[in-house]
This record gives sequence, structure tokens and C-alpha cells, in this order.
Amino acid sequence: MIRPARFLLSILLLLAGLPQLVLAEAFTISDIRIEGLQRISAGTVFNYLPTKVGDRVDSKRTPELIRALYQTGFFKDVQLERDENVLVVSVTERPAVSTIELTGNSDLKSEDLMQALKDIGMAEGRLFQRSILDKIELELRRIYFSRGKYAIKIESTITPIERNRVAVAIKISEGLTARIKHINIIGNKAFQDDELLDQFELVTSEDSGIFSSSDQYSKQVLTGDLEKLKSYYLDRGYIDFRIDSTQVSITPDKQDIYITVVVTEGEVFTVSDIKLAGELVRPKEEFFPLIKIKRGETFSRKKTTSSSERISSLLSKHGYAFANVNSIPDIDREKRQVSLTFFTDPGKRVFVRRIEMIGNGNTRDEVLRREMRQLEAAWFSGEQVRQSRERLQRLGFFESVEIETPAVPGSADQVDVNVNVVERASGNISAGIGYSETGGFIFNASVTQNNFFGSGKRVSFGLDTGDASTKYQLSFTNPYYTVDGVSRGYNLSYKETDFSELNSSNYSTDSGRATVNFGMPISDLDRFAVDVGYQFTRLKVGDSAADEIKLFESEQGTTFHNISVGMSWTRDSRDRAIFPTDGGRQRLSLESHLPGSDLLFYKLRYNQKRYIPLTKRLVFKMVGEVGYGDGYKSSDDLPFFNNFFAGGIRSVRGFKANSLGPRDSEDRAMGGDFMLYGQLELLAPMPSEELGKTMRLKAFYDIGNVYKLEEGEDVTLDDARTSAGIGLVWMSPVGALTFSWAKAIKYQSDDDLELFQFSLGATF
Repeated sequence: MIRPARFLLSILLLLAGLPQLVLAEAFTISDIRIEGLQRISAGTVFNYLPTKVGDRVDSKRTPELIRALYQTGFFKDVQLERDENVLVVSVTERPAVSTIELTGNSDLKSEDLMQALKDIGMAEGRLFQRSILDKIELELRRIYFSRGKYAIKIESTITPIERNRVAVAIKISEGLTARIKHINIIGNKAFQDDELLDQFELVTSEDSGIFSSSDQYSKQVLTGDLEKLKSYYLDRGYIDFRIDSTQVSITPDKQDIYITVVVTEGEVFTVSDIKLAGELVRPKEEFFPLIKIKRGETFSRKKTTSSSERISSLLSKHGYAFANVNSIPDIDREKRQVSLTFFTDPGKRVFVRRIEMIGNGNTRDEVLRREMRQLEAAWFSGEQVRQSRERLQRLGFFESVEIETPAVPGSADQVDVNVNVVERASGNISAGIGYSETGGFIFNASVTQNNFFGSGKRVSFGLDTGDASTKYQLSFTNPYYTVDGVSRGYNLSYKETDFSELNSSNYSTDSGRATVNFGMPISDLDRFAVDVGYQFTRLKVGDSAADEIKLFESEQGTTFHNISVGMSWTRDSRDRAIFPTDGGRQRLSLESHLPGSDLLFYKLRYNQKRYIPLTKRLVFKMVGEVGYGDGYKSSDDLPFFNNFFAGGIRSVRGFKANSLGPRDSEDRAMGGDFMLYGQLELLAPMPSEELGKTMRLKAFYDIGNVYKLEEGEDVTLDDARTSAGIGLVWMSPVGALTFSWAKAIKYQSDDDLELFQFSLGATF
């Protein structure tokens, strides 16, 4: 009796062996014939077929030949046959994808999805494989799940068309986004739920903003939130804190998500002792001030970790680039105390073998190297590497500066320093017509090169003409006139200004100026500069000029030749020149006109800008400036056309430019000899990462005014004007464009208010 199972198996084996039976008898191939090709050329088949005319073939080689053609992915069926001494290869090609149609996708752009399909292997013109389509459906579900769309439905339709092609249609039903309905923490006794949930990035739909996606569940975000929760407890002494379980459930309609976190708090531990161990290559007196946690304090993982990092930075500063500092806790659970031991393993002292500059296609190597504080063949210093990066960023020549310190292969005490820079356009040629809210219509043309032929030298020529002023300027600065960093520069300028067009009194001036200046570095952050110049000024008094101006004209004349000497001190600790996020810049300057000049006076100014990072994206900026001027010897007062002015986008926004302070007998702004203003700003990048490279949003509060001290006016904030508003800074191809919308808060009835203001020029 024949068993059915054994009979069926015998039949299958017989059928599977048919091709081999055809080639059971070995023979020498006299020719090879390919049958069944439609789009693929015979040459392609011959290229992949591991045999040729003249070879002997038998049933033992049959699997090898069939497997080689299957592995190309071009065919869904391959058969080998023998026609006398001719090897016949019969193939059935896989269909090609003719079209791909996506419908129903609103959250994801069709072009992005098409690119993703192409990356996986599904694109028009390529061979169709069902396995790839299945993989695409799984990937689409993963993407939509990450966006909180758990009701996603995907339906794929494959339609055969002529010439062995298929049309692929993917229909997507996204459904509604699932929202977090509730987050429940169980087991917390020391802290309220709201206090703990404040540490979470995920929030419930009730607490989420209109345009926020923080109420959409994400496994990765939840993992980060749980780590923040753990850190919150460990920073408050709960050493034994643990998360027992996390449950995420979704309602049957896949619209609401519930998250439950079960925790065990444990007890609060205090620090009983602090010790140093390991190889202390520096005196202990240098280490202990870096440990910010004290005996008797509540244990804090954050303070412990930051203390280890500061010790590691100290060792890095002295050449121990691979120092390892671990804090080892010795826990006494009965007394609820922990003894901390900071174990230092400095490793070998490391020196720098080579410094490589990468990415500076236009800027010469020497321009970068002269800013480096880390030197070749010197001991490695993490502090000097950081200073080098900041100095390169402050040049303003580069969009980004990154420094890597890889170990030298085969050496335990050498590293290389690789400086990777991305250059920005440091030159500008522009011409155009615009409109300024203070100067009216403006024509400008300029040629500026801040990095002239990659040498780091600055050359500029400019022409600006408008309703209020016309200015010609030519300048040249060599920041490294000497190898020690002494700079030298020249400046020639001529300017015609009609102050009546600038919200000021009815007069105008023509002035020309020629100066030479030198700058000397005092430290890495400080610089002292001296300039000597000649200035010619011609005063033109209008028919309706104020009495004060006519009196000055009758006493002093209208033509003045002056020799001036200026001195300044600048300290720049900003982390970068464009859109700084940390550090600051302050400048103290004195300009004095020497005896022998027609007008004897001096002007003293102090300006400070400070940047404080609040988060990774938010920066708090403080700006303050004070200025004072006066005449001496034969000149009793500061000449009125050299007065300080305030108001406008560069000082107190919300008030017309140059409109604040004392007024003349014609009730026009005349400026004063003392100026004081301050600005508080909250800076944030644009939501888009691409726009964030060139734009900054700001919210601000301004305060300030101008005073005439010779008239006995007291300087008091009671007379100061204040305003608040929002603004935008755009690093456009033609320069820094600044826009502000400001509302005056404290003002007088006769003040000139202005809601919207803008400017073109540097704002940093």
C-alpha cells in the first residue's frame, strides 16, 4: 500500500528535478540561446551567467547557473534546457515599475515620500519586487506612528500593464493624531505630580499649546523624560530612586493615550565625606575648589558630575587630554549617608603632533594659525583649544568652526588638532535704491572685503547718498601689521549731512576726515587702540535755524580745522561674531581735539553688550551705553553738531531717530552732552533650522535719554523714556537687516513716536 504523503513527496521531487534531468547527461556547449527577454539585453544575461561556449555542463552545474541568474533580481523564473548541444536559458523577467501614485498623505510631502521610496529601492523604471513594497508599508507605519497617527491605514494596489510593467498605487488613510490624555505617576510622596510633570517634555492635550506637538506620544521622548525624572530625584539626594514600571495604553479608537509611571522614591542621603584618590599630578589645593558639593549637604548627582568634569578640565588644561575622573560613592544605608571619592586617572601627558586646517579654500592658513592658542609640539591644553575656536569664530569669516583632537595611531601621548571650518562670503559688492525711516530715499554702492584675498585684511569703499546725507568712505585695516598682532589702518571719508532731515535742528555740515590707527593686543580678550586724524568741517546754517545755532555761528565761525587723538580699550569675550550666544563685548573710548585746533573738546563713551545663554535656543542680551562730552580752554561747550543723540532703532526704539533730549528755540531736537540708554533683549532663532542660520527673533525693553548738563539738568531715570516690542534680524545678502515694532511706554506728549523702524547695517 502506497502512503499518500510519501507519494506526494515523490511527485514533488520528480517535478523539481526536471531541469536537472534534461541536463543529466554532460555535454559541451556549442551555443547559448536566451529566450523570454523583453527589456533586458542578452548581453546582460551573458555577463551574469557563469559559463560560456566550449564549457562542459551537467546536472551538477545546473543549480549554480540558475542561482547566479536569480541573484541578479531581474527574473522571477529561470529554466535551463538542452537542444542538442545548445544550452537554452528560458527566463521570465520581473515587471518594471511604470508609475507610482501616492494619495491621502497630508502630513508628509509627496516629494519626501517619493525620495524615501527611491532610497529603499522603489522608483519608476526600476524592477518591481513585492518584498520591497512590504518593507515600504512597514516603514510608512513606523513614520506615522512616530507622529502619533496610530489609526493609519495603507492600501497598496498593483496593476499590470502592457510590456511587462506595473502601476503601483499607495493609498494612505492617515486618521487623526492620537493625543496624550493623561500622565499618571504612582508612588511619589516627596513631590507633587505637577512638580514632577514639569520635568517632562511630553504633556497632556489639555496643557499643550495650539501649535505644539508635545502631546503626541513618542517612545524616544518618553525615555528622555524618564531619565529627567530620575535625575530630578538623584539631584535631591534620593540615591535609591528607581522606576519600577512604565505602561502606555491607547483607547480602542486609537485617539487617546494614557501613560502610567510607577516609582519608588527611597530615602534622602547626605554627603558624609569627600576624598581624592588616584594619581594626583597637581596639588590637592587645586582640586578641592573645583568640587562644588560639600560635606553635610544633600547628595546631588548633578553637582557630583559637574565636579568630576571640572577636575577633568583642569587636567586637560595641563596636557592630560585623556584624563578620566570618576566619582565613587560609598553608601551607608543605615545612616543614609554617602562618602564620595573622586578617583583621578590622568593617563599620559599628551602633546600636539600636528595642527591641520580643513575647509579654508579662500582663507590662507596663516590667518587661522595666528589665532590659534594651541601650538604644535606643545603640551595639549583643552582650555587653549577652546580659546582657539572662539577666536576663529570672532573673525566673522566662517559659518562654523569645529575642532577635533584625534589620537595619533600607535602613540599614547600624541594627538592631532584638526580645525574644520565652513567659510562664509566675506566680501560684498552691492548697489541699490532703498528707503530709510530717517534718511528717506537712499542710493548706495559699496565694495567691502573683510578677508581681502584670504589675507584677513579689510578693504572697503562705499558711497551712500540720500535725502539726509551723502557719504564717501575708503578704509584699509591690516589686523596683523606685526607678528605680535599690532594692527594698522587708514580711513578717508567725506560726508555731507542735512540735520533737518534727521529730526534735528535746521543746519547742515560738510566734513572730511583722514585718520591712521594702531591697535595693540593686551591679552587674548583685551585690545588697546590709538588713532590720530585730521578733520575739516564746514557749517551751513539754515534761514530758520534756532537762536543757539546762530549764536554759535557768530562766535565761532563756520569753517573748522581740527587735529584729533583717540584712544580706546576693547574687551571681546563673545563666542562668535555673528549671532553670539555667550560672552560679551565692552568698549571704552576717548576722543580729544588737540590744542591748535579751531574747536577744543573731548568725548568719552562706554558701551557694553552681554550675552547670557538661558537654554540651547534662548539667549538673554543686555546692552548699555553712556557718553559724555565737553569743551575745554577757549571752547566752553561741546559743539552742537557733535552732540549725542538718542532715539531710533539703535538706541531707544519706538521713538524717532535722534528725537530725544533737549530741544532748541525752534522746538527741534538738538542733542546733548550726556547720553544714557540700555536695552534688554530675549533672542531666539527662527523655528526652521534653515532660517535659523540667518535670522533671529527678539523681544526687547529699552530705556534712555539725552541730557544737557551745562544747563544744570540732572541725570535721573525719572526723565528717561521707555519702550517695549518685538524685532527681527536678518543676515541678508546685502547686509544685516533689522526690523522692530516698538510701543512707547513712558513718554511725553511732545515726543516723536514711531511704531515701526528698520535699518540696514551691522547690529552685533
